[in-house]
Amino acid sequence: MLRFVLTVMFAVFVPALVAGQEGYTNQRFGYVIPVPEGFSGAGESTNGDGQVFTGRRGETLTVWGGNLLQSFEAEVAERQRSATGSGWHLTYQATTPRWASFSGVDGGRILYQRMIALCDDAYASFRLTYQQAEIERVRPTLERLVSQLRSTRRCD
Repeated sequence: MLRFVLTVMFAVFVPALVAGQEGYTNQRFGYVIPVPEGFSGAGESTNGDGQVFTGRRGETLTVWGGNLLQSFEAEVAERQRSATGSGWHLTYQATTPRWASFSGVDGGRILYQRMIALCDDAYASFRLTYQQAEIERVRPTLERLVSQLRSTRRCD
């Protein structure tokens, strides 16, 4: 009986643990991010800086890396200006020397962007856009993306 129970538990829980564990690793800038279950990628960009993933319900996850032309904080400010210039009304902003997050709304859509500083004056970022009505469903995915966007390299 114990063997049966363990077999059933293994069959049920292991796939749940593995589901959604795929990730995208960027070799050019040295970062990794999980790819949410149900999202499909369009293929890495020609210049190798990132990729766009689309969810089943119209969510868009854009991930990329870049070189800092100024400071990390200046890059964050530029990305915020760009979002505002594209019609997003920013509702949240937090910036530290190593990471930044901001979010905004445009009609019935939400944008959340996270940026982290990488080695060698570079950064990695993701931007998730989704319908405002999906906020509670998307929240766990967003929390996972924020906590697991990270560098694959150690800075000297």
